[in-house]
Amino acid sequence: MAIARVTEITAGSKKSFDDAVEKGIARASKTLKNVTGAWVQEMTVAVEKGKITEYRVNMKVTFILED
Repeated sequence: MAIARVTEITAGSKKSFDDAVEKGIARASKTLKNVTGAWVQEMTVAVEKGKITEYRVNMKVTFILED
């Protein structure tokens, strides 16, 4: 039986929400082994002078613990 753990991360991108998710998963996978999924919990944007400057996602990443 596998045991999973969930960790919360925040990632940002100047391009899009999708890019922020991809960057966050890529970065999490460098540190966490056996990443199996993620749940995007929240999406926000940073705004300066009426323009979006950054897309941000807060997500929960699931990974399987090794024996």
